[in-house]
Amino acid sequence: MTASPAKPPKSLLRAAGEAIRDYDMIRDGDRLLLGVSGGKDSLSLLQVLLHLQRRAPVRFDVAAVTVDPQIPGFDPSGLKPYMAELGVPYFYHAEPIAEDALRRLKDNDSFCAYCARMKRGILYRIARDHGYNVIVLGQHLDDLAESFFMSALHGGQLRTMKAHYTIEAGDLRVIRPLLYARERQTRDFALAAGLPVVADSCPACFTKPTERQHMKELLAVEEQRYPTIFRSLLTAMRPLLGGKGTPESPAD
Repeated sequence: MTASPAKPPKSLLRAAGEAIRDYDMIRDGDRLLLGVSGGKDSLSLLQVLLHLQRRAPVRFDVAAVTVDPQIPGFDPSGLKPYMAELGVPYFYHAEPIAEDALRRLKDNDSFCAYCARMKRGILYRIARDHGYNVIVLGQHLDDLAESFFMSALHGGQLRTMKAHYTIEAGDLRVIRPLLYARERQTRDFALAAGLPVVADSCPACFTKPTERQHMKELLAVEEQRYPTIFRSLLTAMRPLLGGKGTPESPAD
């Protein structure tokens, strides 16, 4: 089967387009490196970026990178032929992050946080080595809302992930074009378009209930009672989302 770009629905394109415009995420001549886990969100975002690349008034390049943490039961290597068929420059990096975590972490440390830090460092290195200046991440509004609640309830701080920021070293920007999009939009698009989603993109996080999953369930219950809750949460979080490439903070 030959892969071809799938046209995202207008609602998803509109959400991404508005976020990109509001936070000046993509500039003429940018070279974007998208982190692709194999999940529905990053694969959907790849299709959004490819669509915008063909139609947007600014010129930008798009490449993808997958960091394989070598977790038993998780094999994203099937993305290699898919990216080749799409004609997307693709970097695949395998590293025993899971094994390192088991060896180094203490009982109260978070495997997911350790894995995220390691992956982020690898993304930065690959971007620098190959001349990409913008890291693209696939978190959506549901992710930001969950992070907001976790930080407020358990950390006593009002924080969430930033829309667009410059890393501390000053040489790379990080953007989240799906911050206005809902998780159900990427799920529905990935299913309808037959995107090659890798099942359980992080199986280690599914071995037991997580605090993030609890927040997801809590918000789902509240949304049934208050259908506009995510619109309200976005308004509440706007002061926390940063400006157009502001310096990074610990919550990023």
